[in-house]
Amino acid sequence: MTEQEDAKPPLPPLLILALVGLLCGFATIGLVWGSEQGCERVRDTTSCGSLGLPLLLLIVVVTMVLGGLALSRLAMPHPRLVAFLGVAFMLAVVLAFLTGNLSSPWTLAVVPVLTAITFLLADLVARLLERADA
Repeated sequence: MTEQEDAKPPLPPLLILALVGLLCGFATIGLVWGSEQGCERVRDTTSCGSLGLPLLLLIVVVTMVLGGLALSRLAMPHPRLVAFLGVAFMLAVVLAFLTGNLSSPWTLAVVPVLTAITFLLADLVARLLERADA
């Protein structure tokens, strides 16, 4: 067994998942806001045009990596899988239901809370997959 497998999370696992999900949600909002500001300075519009999709993919990857690192440092099982699924589930919900309302101020609260929920759901999926492999 590795040191990581022997380590126990310093806080209750559900609290860790929710907090890391909240942080990833705020990171996503901050990165999207930063990219909009950058595009506005360069192009005089918040639309990034052909750079929009690559920027979005970069934001998603950075958020997944940050979430995986945080979960790993907090000794959570399956940190990269949970971060990947948590961010992917959040992105799917945002793209399916919230795309038209992303410029609204309430997005600052909804996206982080949604990401906390999707991290909890991702952990459940990871545990179910682990049981299925056993």
